[in-house]
Amino acid sequence: MTETKDLTRLSVNAIRFLAIDAVEKAKSGHPGMPMAMAPLAYLLYREVMRHNPLDPGWPNRDRFVLSAGHGSMLLYAILHLTGYNLPLEELKRFRQWGSKTPGHPEYGHTPGVEVTTGPLGQGISTAVGMALAEKKLAAEFNRPGYEVVNHYTYVLASDGDLMEGVSGEASSLAGHWKLSKLIVFWDNNHISIDGSTDLAFTEDVLARYRAYGWHTLRVEDANDLEALRHAIRLAQLDERPSLIAVRSHIGYGSPKQDSHKAHGEPLGPEAVEATRKNLGWPYPPFEVPEEVYRHMDMREKGRAWQEAWEELMEAYARAYPDLHQELLRRLKGGLPSLPEEPPAFDKPVATRAASGKALDAIAPRMPELLGGSADLTPSNNTQAQGMADFSPQNPTGRYLHFGVREHAMGAILNGLNLHGGYRAYGGTFLVFSDYMRPAIRLAALMGTPTVFVFTHDTIALGEDGPTHQPVEHLMSLRAMPNLWVIRPADAYETFYAWQVALRRKEGPTALILTRQVVPLLSPEKAKGALKGGYILEDAEDPEGILVATGSEVHLALKARALLAEKGRRVRVVSLPSFELFEAQPEEYRRKVLPPGLPTVAVEAGATLGWERYAHKVVGLDRFGASAPYPEVYEKLGFTPERVAGALEELL
Repeated sequence: MTETKDLTRLSVNAIRFLAIDAVEKAKSGHPGMPMAMAPLAYLLYREVMRHNPLDPGWPNRDRFVLSAGHGSMLLYAILHLTGYNLPLEELKRFRQWGSKTPGHPEYGHTPGVEVTTGPLGQGISTAVGMALAEKKLAAEFNRPGYEVVNHYTYVLASDGDLMEGVSGEASSLAGHWKLSKLIVFWDNNHISIDGSTDLAFTEDVLARYRAYGWHTLRVEDANDLEALRHAIRLAQLDERPSLIAVRSHIGYGSPKQDSHKAHGEPLGPEAVEATRKNLGWPYPPFEVPEEVYRHMDMREKGRAWQEAWEELMEAYARAYPDLHQELLRRLKGGLPSLPEEPPAFDKPVATRAASGKALDAIAPRMPELLGGSADLTPSNNTQAQGMADFSPQNPTGRYLHFGVREHAMGAILNGLNLHGGYRAYGGTFLVFSDYMRPAIRLAALMGTPTVFVFTHDTIALGEDGPTHQPVEHLMSLRAMPNLWVIRPADAYETFYAWQVALRRKEGPTALILTRQVVPLLSPEKAKGALKGGYILEDAEDPEGILVATGSEVHLALKARALLAEKGRRVRVVSLPSFELFEAQPEEYRRKVLPPGLPTVAVEAGATLGWERYAHKVVGLDRFGASAPYPEVYEKLGFTPERVAGALEELL
């Protein structure tokens, strides 16, 4: 027993000193949290979690989300010690160019990292989506004696995570949804960058979480492994999500313990030496005793867990062959056969309504498709016909009511998509994309195929006025790397926009949709939207081009008619997606938009960015106004006459 305790203590200290040494070598990083929470990391990865270092993507693994991403060396150290493909050399290259150990954990970059974290609050909120995916998949696919989906989502969150508003939004939903397999550890160390958390954070956090509908517990000492074990057992037995407040000491064992100076900077050589003496660690930097490696190696256990699950899956395949085949397809991310032809439209419709019709056609053929809205379902048209509401009483429901929680919605959608088994989308007004921008950015950074449905896309909101009329949002979203923004011009382009979004696996897509009714284009021509941009109307030997997006395409068509009356030969280009258009061969792009041809862009939004395609822009570099939308358009200069005049000036 004494030998086991000694080996445990040695292993916990190995985690601490790998973190200390990596931060010292990099001369940059956050050593304090890994030093404090090393016992928890040891316990989770060595005793509690079912995971397989040989196959980090095993579908039925327990997930661990380091929401406090600044403590990344805690995660890198434990992944290294338990046998993941993260060699010691990578730890020595912490925070260096090209290493597998960046300053904050990055999904898809480091084996065993489930979520990109660092922006506080995002990790815990994304984990809510992961736990939701587990609950839904289990309800959909498990059968008596065949619990083929059965795993936990564990989170390590900091004071800062629980201060950020997004975590409150997401945690409220987690309690409402009774996500019993979500267990969050709060690193309650009383320290923030500015000093003591008492400077700004004195609320009763556990009372707040109990009000959310969570099960709450306390562990008075982060080094008390038995108390941690007991708390985890109680959390696993409860039907609610659990928050375990773990009293810890940042920079544990160092002269900087319980000081904000242990947070965001190396300890320094003298403090490191003192810490080695205090914790009885006689080894030089990056040296770990062999007995620790043997004790911590989880590869054989992980292989056995996965093999047992695979045997269960084989029996499941014999008992429920159709369910087994469908579950495998969805876990692998394979798409079913989607409708390729748009539904018929017999009259002009708003593109938000056309999006709803597209979902009606797609949802019955894509059972993994689920979505929701931030309390704007009738306005966003995001609930397909027959799509039942999700609730704790109906966990197989495919429609999620997020309430007025845009920020949490974005993160939860990302978690659903990261988990596997689902393709999730969510809707709100375009102007409120500001509230969820951090989640959109992380989706783009992680390459998560989340679909963001943004309706009410311009000053055409009219009477709601400038607070609700997006102006700068389109261009700001287009500025984000790896986010595809699609603003369709009519119902048919909208259908093809959904095709693009659902077939895209390398990153998120934002669909930008109108509130107002817009005319219909030719279905055959609208198929050009699949290339991001195309010639909608042409003239023999055109002398100028009008290029537009969304509802302004129809404005460009009217301007073209005015110019044609004057004998002008004008091409109209619909350009619903810059990013998709840029993905086409250069020869195609130059054919659609010849560089030397006088070009005017038309879009009811910020003009910045159009210079890549146009010589002149009819746009909007001010906020809108409250009035009926036809009047707003006219007063702000969005008329066929002004557009035609802009091109005439170039000609």
